[in-house]
Amino acid sequence: MSKNYVNPTKVITGKETRWSYANVWEPKSINGSTPKYSVSLIIPKADTITVEKIKNAIKAAYDDGQPKLKGNGKSVPALSVLKTPLRDGDLERPDDDAYKNSYFINANSTTAPGIVDADRQPVIDRSEVYSDVYGRASINFYAYNANGNKGIACGLNNLQKIRDGEPLGGKSRAEDDFDIDDDDDFLS
Repeated sequence: MSKNYVNPTKVITGKETRWSYANVWEPKSINGSTPKYSVSLIIPKADTITVEKIKNAIKAAYDDGQPKLKGNGKSVPALSVLKTPLRDGDLERPDDDAYKNSYFINANSTTAPGIVDADRQPVIDRSEVYSDVYGRASINFYAYNANGNKGIACGLNNLQKIRDGEPLGGKSRAEDDFDIDDDDDFLS
C-alpha cells in the first residue's frame, strides 16, 4: 500500500475527544463474548470537523460493505435504518453531564491499541491512561452482518493521550487526594 493511500473508513479524532470506559490495557469479555479492548469516545458537537469525518467514514463503510449487508437478501438496507456507531449523548445519556453537547462512539478491538503521549512517545505507565483523559483516537468503520443484525461498527486502532481531564463520575484520583505538603496537618 502506498504512503499516499487514504483509507476512507479511517478517522483520527480531534484533540478534545474525551475517553470514557477506557478498557485499553487488558481485553474484557462481555457476556462470554470474545475478549476485547474498548473505549467510549466522547466527541463535542462543536468539533464539526471530526463529526463530519466520522459521518463520511460511516458512509464509506456502508458503500464498501454492501455485499456483506445484502447477505442472502434481495437488497441492501438503507443506511438510515442500520445501526451505526455515532450516537447522540444528549438523547441517549441525558442525565450524564459528560455526554452533554456531545456525540459518542464505542470503539473496540481484539488486539491491543498502541498508546502514545502528546509527543508520540509510548505510554508505559498504565496509570496515565484512564477514563477521563483527552486525546485523539485512530478508529475505522466497517459493515457487519451477524446473527440477523446488520450495521456499521467502529474498530479501535491506536490512542494518543493529549492531556489529563477531570475524573468522570466525580471520583478523584489517589494521586490528587494525597498530594499534600509534609507541613500540612492531614488530620485536621
